[in-house]
Amino acid sequence: MEKILNKIIDNNRYLIKEGAVADYIPALLKANPNHIGICVMDVDGNIYKAGDYTEKFTIQSISKVMSLMLALIDNGEDQVFKKIDYEPTEEPFNTLFKLDFPHTIKPSNPMINSGAIVTTSLIKGEGEERFNRLLTLIRTVTENPNISYNEEVYLSEKETGNKNRAMAYLMKSRGFIEGDVEDILDTYFKQCSIEVTAVDIARIGLFIANRCKLSKGDRICDNKTASILTAIMATCGMYNFSGEYASTVGIPSKSGVGGGILGTIPYKMGIGVFSPALDQYGNSIAGYGIMADLSKELNLNIF
Repeated sequence: MEKILNKIIDNNRYLIKEGAVADYIPALLKANPNHIGICVMDVDGNIYKAGDYTEKFTIQSISKVMSLMLALIDNGEDQVFKKIDYEPTEEPFNTLFKLDFPHTIKPSNPMINSGAIVTTSLIKGEGEERFNRLLTLIRTVTENPNISYNEEVYLSEKETGNKNRAMAYLMKSRGFIEGDVEDILDTYFKQCSIEVTAVDIARIGLFIANRCKLSKGDRICDNKTASILTAIMATCGMYNFSGEYASTVGIPSKSGVGGGILGTIPYKMGIGVFSPALDQYGNSIAGYGIMADLSKELNLNIF
């Protein structure tokens, strides 16, 4: 398997030159675009790794899967989806478009920034408690107690996050958000700045594939939550490229502008990929190529 993974990495390395690291968050410009890593974990306990799988990167929007999980644990499906929809969107992940239209009822889904900020607001706790609960959940699911956030990236996001701030205040004015907006945004910026590796996100994918059970068998949430997370990843996880990705790759996935891609295949495996050069949609360009080749090589397309 590791020979296959190394071959897939080598076959997609050329794509790096066609992408670019994220520049709208200044601290992310420091990422080395040449890094590529992958980790695959299956339900039988096998772990396969290749490339720069120990390289740390910030989780960014992959954190939205975990914040949605915690919001569902805290509030239940009905309450969460009163304020966020389930639907894909053709708009970019950071769009303000349509949020202030008279007929707009709520953000399209929890995987774009507007919906994710609402999701974070639904996590119970005040101030640091909200973030600490999310960080604890991520440490538990990844079985890595050393995970923390990158303060430089957090401060960079906070300083330059005016568009997210505009979204949050607009949604507050429309009743989608309750509580202190700046506290909620502080949690959101910190959760995006959590540092992980390809191994960590593969373990998140395996946890979801195992229907929210840890390797020791402990269950964090119910089977319905796992189904919701998997479905939303499949339809919305790759931003406004999600439809084509579902057709060409067919693995429920979530990307982040730090270069990570989380994949989960129900009852089979979790996948973590890292390569920080991004395409026009904000997805890892080499990561997409790797996921597409892996899906073909191992016949993983669930569709």
